[in-house]
Amino acid sequence: MIRVLIIEDSVFMRTLVKDLLEQEPGLEVVGTASDGKQGLEKIIELEPDVITLDIEMPRMNGLELLQALKALERRPRVLMLSSLTLEGAQETKKAMDLGADDFMLKPRDIARARNIGRELVAKIRVLMETSLPSARLEERQEPAERAVLIGSSAGGPPMLEVIISSLREGLDSAVIVTQHMPRGFTALLAERLRRISMHPVKETENGETLRKGTIYISRAGFHTVLAGCIEGGEKKAGKVIHTTTPPMHGVRPAADITFTSAARVYGSGTLSILLSGMGNDGGEGMFRVKGAGGRTIVCREEDCLVYGMARSALEKGCVDAILPLDRIGDEILRFSREGSRIHA
Repeated sequence: MIRVLIIEDSVFMRTLVKDLLEQEPGLEVVGTASDGKQGLEKIIELEPDVITLDIEMPRMNGLELLQALKALERRPRVLMLSSLTLEGAQETKKAMDLGADDFMLKPRDIARARNIGRELVAKIRVLMETSLPSARLEERQEPAERAVLIGSSAGGPPMLEVIISSLREGLDSAVIVTQHMPRGFTALLAERLRRISMHPVKETENGETLRKGTIYISRAGFHTVLAGCIEGGEKKAGKVIHTTTPPMHGVRPAADITFTSAARVYGSGTLSILLSGMGNDGGEGMFRVKGAGGRTIVCREEDCLVYGMARSALEKGCVDAILPLDRIGDEILRFSREGSRIHA
């Protein structure tokens, strides 16, 4: 049983999170607190495994509570619930620097609030089940000869954590993740994934060459276009180009743009994967990857919060395999090492 304490000054959010978690087998809400001071007292008294933590609270805010937790012998895992603003991203970065383990974006409006349940539960479970790597690999300098592309939106972050934490040695491809997020939050996603990955993880930078064994998170606010280049006078490589062309499917970055451009550069050395997400982003790009001789995977529906992105590819008839979430990391490593067909 995972014991959870909710620390949140909004009565609505506090009640909502409590109701959502209490419906889930294996989770127990051991208490709630309306500010950091009360939260600290309950952490000491109740010894929860995980706390969900707001930042803006009276008496003691979330950042002050994180500072106070450093003095405790037994510290719970901390999941920040962050507002979808640039200021929210800046405050969440401070929280991560102070020791918060992960973050999740709050919905913009009450109508969408109840949709956070499955992702919230997944985040908590991943927090408890994911162990930190015993060793981390240094960033390599060889240009990647293959590219693994992952697209996701709503419900995607906890799935990415499962996949990225499962990637062990033998990752010779570059991995490019396109996750729909507001500006400022993709840097935080990269930081969270860096902590649980044995491979280097970073946000994309304009003009950089993709390297073997590095995981790149497409920077929010830009489309990540991959262009062909010559590295060291002989080797063909892929280079990141950030563009601010209009959003596609209402988002920027869009997986369709990254997938399509990668297919032109890497051809049959491309593996594209779609996870949870609403809308149609990724379907056309996956079709282009398949047309270039690359491989294509979508996660099975029961592992996804929303099945729009994956369904858009299935409707185009371009999917090689539908796999459970816990099989996808193995397929990435197999493709990276061998470029072999997918073991469906």
